[in-house]
Amino acid sequence: MVTFLGLAVTATLLFCMAQGEVLFYDFVVNETPIEMLCETNRSVMIVNGLFPGPEIRAHKGDTIHVNVTNLGPYGITIHWHGVRQIRYPWSDGPEYITQCPIPTNSSFLQKIKLTEEEGTLWWHAHSDWSRATIHGPIIILPVNDTNYPYEFDVQHTIVLSEWYARDTKDIIDEALESGGDPDLSVAYTINGQPGDSYPCSNGSAYNITVVQGKTYLLRIIHSGLNEEMFFGIAEHNLTVVGMDGAYLKPLNTEYLMISPGQTMDVLVTANQTPGRYYMVFSPFVDTTAPSNENVTRGIFQYSGSNSSETPLLPELPGFTNKSDAGNFTIQLKSLNSEEHPSTVPTNITRNITITVSVNQQPCPANQTCSGPDGSMHSASLNNISFSAPSISILQAYYNNLQGVYNTTFPDEPPFVFDYTGNVSALGEAANVSTEVLMINYNEEVEIRFQGTNLGAAENHPMHLHGYSFYVVGMGDGNFSDSYVSDYNTVDPPYINTVGLPKNGWTAIRFKADNPGVWFMHCHLERHASWGMDTVLIVGDGKKRHQKVHPPPRDMPPCTVS
Repeated sequence: MVTFLGLAVTATLLFCMAQGEVLFYDFVVNETPIEMLCETNRSVMIVNGLFPGPEIRAHKGDTIHVNVTNLGPYGITIHWHGVRQIRYPWSDGPEYITQCPIPTNSSFLQKIKLTEEEGTLWWHAHSDWSRATIHGPIIILPVNDTNYPYEFDVQHTIVLSEWYARDTKDIIDEALESGGDPDLSVAYTINGQPGDSYPCSNGSAYNITVVQGKTYLLRIIHSGLNEEMFFGIAEHNLTVVGMDGAYLKPLNTEYLMISPGQTMDVLVTANQTPGRYYMVFSPFVDTTAPSNENVTRGIFQYSGSNSSETPLLPELPGFTNKSDAGNFTIQLKSLNSEEHPSTVPTNITRNITITVSVNQQPCPANQTCSGPDGSMHSASLNNISFSAPSISILQAYYNNLQGVYNTTFPDEPPFVFDYTGNVSALGEAANVSTEVLMINYNEEVEIRFQGTNLGAAENHPMHLHGYSFYVVGMGDGNFSDSYVSDYNTVDPPYINTVGLPKNGWTAIRFKADNPGVWFMHCHLERHASWGMDTVLIVGDGKKRHQKVHPPPRDMPPCTVS
């Protein structure tokens, strides 16, 4: 990873890393100068002077304490994406859901409880759009480093990011005020390098030097805000073996389709003619909404090859190739081995259907708005556009504070229509409210996400905090009960972020065995900002080990912005 100007303090690791160990890291968030593209004298919020931020490396079952100190100009929060945080939502991180932002010039000691997770996850800011530059890897190794279900020689971490020309908090604050589209990113980066196709890049690109015959494990993290991506390496096949901190059946493929929030563990063998080969991220765009259609390139270079040789380019699906995007995703399956079995819920006690829509809200009186036809952009789940409260929902729930949220998020859409057909006769406004979905402890839950053709429809990467889930079904058009018989309940992928196809549906299942307050949202940041979110509150069980732990004493206050 690249260290830019300013502090270059590495994360502090105080305890040796072994199964069941307690590890300590220090994160300092501060504005730091970065030279990127043609920009000079630009400062952005990063952690420990690093972009991407420092790597957390642990073993399955470890507990990690991260002391987060905020020296930036505004409050921030940090989320440990994909870590279930069993019975401990206090450190999960989304602002006004499980905590209020960490104020400037203060610290919060966050506890990360690893349990079943194994593979690649990541951490990121979960306040405003700060995660554009505040993010980094979480690498969770198997116990004793010996029982990988696949073989490799060397591993590398690849973090894909989006780069914006100005402060991302200003971008989203202005967009929400005007109701218009937020600025697009101006570049993509691989481990902080935009690649050699951008102005002022001076030919720089992230470079992996490989040895003929060796196999490399690439831990790929999509930390970008708003664009889904194809990925490939010229002339080399890829084998996907893990996703979102869980193992998959090996899938041989020429390309990946990866969405914001997702991670993938990929094997690639250096078995081609020694030379230089581009590895490329290229956007997948299936919407009429504005998109950044640039690419970013790194170099997969054989040891001893001529550094002046022009690398070969991979043949990736086109920007709008929905078929290839879907064909990749539906092939993913859990490993489902004796050591890593699938335990798909089959006695469903709670069925929930959620429509996922891009909406428009009327422009307030005496205001000029920049959304479609003078309206304001909005988004919703079951026609409810989520409005965050001014204190955390977890704090309100735990302390039984009234008036902070409503418990009336419905199990079904408020009305039935041809969700993916002609919706021109329907109004596109949603109800703006703070609604949560109440779920009993140990219920076996199925959620069917149904895309709609409202607004600028597109693929939505839906993420659930506190859980991974089994993706038992996916398809185009409107869901039908007749599809249940075709579900994969043997070896569906076990992930935490799933793509809901444009004008299609996705069915997930999980057992509600983690009590607490858990955010569920689209991981396209503009949609989450517009209200494509809700909260699941999973109640306590009857036994002591089935209840939410008490809060830590240093929770950030909700009275300071």
